[in-house]
Amino acid sequence: MAWYWRYEDANGDPVTVEAVPSETFTSQADAESWLGETWRELLEAGVESVSLLEGDRVEYARMSLRPA
Repeated sequence: MAWYWRYEDANGDPVTVEAVPSETFTSQADAESWLGETWRELLEAGVESVSLLEGDRVEYARMSLRPA
């Protein structure tokens, strides 16, 4: 199964970000590394949180991109 990020707005609804292409990954580690490199771009494009999925299974949901 492929891993991928679902981009979400402040309400948790999915959003499409044209500035950042949707990526799929062969492992959770690859997906997390990619997010570590691109989270600022996503936040600037209006993404407030992300969920990590493997196929239809949610690994974790609504992780905020805002610094704590």
